Amino acid sequence: MRFLQECKADATADLVYRVCPMHLLEPAEFLKDLQEGQVLEILTDYDGALEDIPAWCDKHGQEFLGLCEDEEDQDLYKLYIRKVH
Repeated sequence: MRFLQECKADATADLVYRVCPMHLLEPAEFLKDLQEGQVLEILTDYDGALEDIPAWCDKHGQEFLGLCEDEEDQDLYKLYIRKVH
């Protein structure tokens, strides 16, 4: 797992209070609207996303950049995906 200090995102998907499978379905929809090379930030409080999102990226050929904890809310995670195709 890669931990980041900060990452510049082109779009944000707020998935707080969403659990399986929505934490996987909704990012796919957001990525459709991004250009190749752009970065999607996913905000989530679902611990399962910490393993599921990187695995989803591997399966679908997207680049998982890493994650960081929200400084204001320790129960919130920020995960970053770069659109490859």
